[in-house]
Amino acid sequence: QVQLVESGGGLGQAGGSLRLSCAASGSTLDNYIIGWFRQAPGKAREGLGCISLSGGPTVYGDSALRGRFTISSDNVGNTVYLQMNSLEPEDTAVYLCAADEVACSTALRRLKVLDYWGQGTQVTGSS
Repeated sequence: QVQLVESGGGLGQAGGSLRLSCAASGSTLDNYIIGWFRQAPGKAREGLGCISLSGGPTVYGDSALRGRFTISSDNVGNTVYLQMNSLEPEDTAVYLCAADEVACSTALRRLKVLDYWGQGTQVTGSS
C-alpha cells in the first residue's frame, strides 16, 4: 500500500507561481514512479509529468505546459514537487499525484493502470 498526500494548492495570481508537493509513504518505494496529473472541470484527466523514485530523468507529458511546469523530487523524503510558473486562469484544476510500479511513459498514457492516487489539491488561476 502506498499513501499519497498532495499539498500546496490555492489561488495563484496570473503570472505567478505555485509549488505543489506530493508526499509518498507506505511500501518500499524504490521501484515506484510518481506522476502529476490534473483535471479541469468538464475535461479529461491530463498527465503532466512523471519521475522515478529510483532516479532517472523526468518525463513530461505532451502538453505545451512543459515550459512552465517542472517536476522534481526530494530523494531523501520521497516527496515529489510540481513547480508551476507563469500561472494562467486555464491552469485551474484539481492537481493529483499518482504512484505505481510502471514506467513513466505508461503512467502518462494509461492513467487507469495507476493503483495509487492522492486526494488532489485545488489550484485556481486568477486573471
